Amino acid sequence: MKLQLVPARQGALWVRQGFAVFLRQPMGFAGLFAVFLFAMFLFAWIPLIGPLLLLVLLPLGSLGFMIATRRVLDGRFPMPRAFIEPLRAGRPRLIAIVKLGLIYAASTSLILWLSDLVDGGALDALMEAQGSRTASPDDVAARLANPRLEAGVLMRFCLLGVLAVPFWHAPALVHWSGQTAAKSLFFSTVACWRNKGAFIVYSATWLAVLLVFALLANLLFAMLGRPQLMPFVAMPASMIFSTIFYASLYFTFAACFTPEQGDTGPAPVQAP
Repeated sequence: MKLQLVPARQGALWVRQGFAVFLRQPMGFAGLFAVFLFAMFLFAWIPLIGPLLLLVLLPLGSLGFMIATRRVLDGRFPMPRAFIEPLRAGRPRLIAIVKLGLIYAASTSLILWLSDLVDGGALDALMEAQGSRTASPDDVAARLANPRLEAGVLMRFCLLGVLAVPFWHAPALVHWSGQTAAKSLFFSTVACWRNKGAFIVYSATWLAVLLVFALLANLLFAMLGRPQLMPFVAMPASMIFSTIFYASLYFTFAACFTPEQGDTGPAPVQAP
């Protein structure tokens, strides 16, 4: 794949393309996200190794949505088999995808461990208190007031954000260009850095979409005198926006990379 440089305004276009492709097959993408969530909950409930397996498979999950988006652009219906298609692309690609998953799981585990050291388990204690039926509001407030909590949360947010950069394009580079795990991580990092303006606009646009929706929804329910209904809207809305976000990932890859002679596999194209 050849690296492409895109203008900063391209970031807003990626979000718009995500909405557009979702509206082509809303039920298909919704079903795909439902399968994705089910798999996450299933692995999360497996004792001991379940959460680790979940982390290993997350890069494969993002690639599955990219493949599904490509199928919709080609006029086909997005099917759950998009998640396992990369596993059938040949032994070299399979090994590279597995390596990416293992590296991602190890890196994420290290970040969470370091963050736990920083906050002294304050975040885990807060989540435990919020999920407990016996915890009083004072218990929750006391855990929120822990001075180490903010440092731990900030560390998690920053380090996980940095980790997303090398893994943003890496699964797609393995699948569509046959790159090794190491090369895909390197070129993903280079692509994100060289196109950082577009990715900043992309992130800011998503933030604006979420804030505008939250503002309008709260305003509407306040005018109707039913603010207690907001949580019932927030959950399905968050699932829809998450699905559209995953659908938009393909466009970030298609804009940043174009195929060169000698590449194997389907070459990504931009949506009209």
